[in-house]
Amino acid sequence: MEISLIQNKIHEIRGLRIMLDFDLAELYQIENKRLKESVRRNIKRFPPDFMFVLSKEEYDSLRSQFAALKTGRGQHSKYTPFAFTEHGVAMLAAVLNSDKAIDMNINIIRAFIALKQLVLEQKDLMEQLKEWRTELHQRIDVHDAQLSQIYEAIENMLDDQVEKKEKEEAWKHRNRIGFKNEKK
Repeated sequence: MEISLIQNKIHEIRGLRIMLDFDLAELYQIENKRLKESVRRNIKRFPPDFMFVLSKEEYDSLRSQFAALKTGRGQHSKYTPFAFTEHGVAMLAAVLNSDKAIDMNINIIRAFIALKQLVLEQKDLMEQLKEWRTELHQRIDVHDAQLSQIYEAIENMLDDQVEKKEKEEAWKHRNRIGFKNEKK
């Protein structure tokens, strides 16, 4: 079975990546009822960080997000499903000791590992983007300061030109002192 098909059955609840009992039963090609019986017979192997029962609200939320969430027969169970973390899925290999369960467990663990790798790659990418963003802000600040200086220099040049023209105009219209020749 392709890892991507398994990854589609991995959901996030309570900040944990989990797989639901009916999805695992389907993958192991056993009845969900038998999977739950095996888990209940070996409940000590499944502490709360390995397996927990979804609340009705959590299950309803998942069902609304994923219309395809159905039990093996295409009907919704009246009981909320068991949610298995990666460690709980690994523990299922010890409980469901068939060749099919062992092979499927290996594929499921690979799917969890691939998801973790993807998250790590995204984290690295996000850190790189943050660095670029900081560098970009620093460059923008430097450019803003430089543009401000250029703008101020242009304003000073324009002010100097206006002042020079005003002086020239004033010089043309000045009252001359000294001898005036009125014959002109």
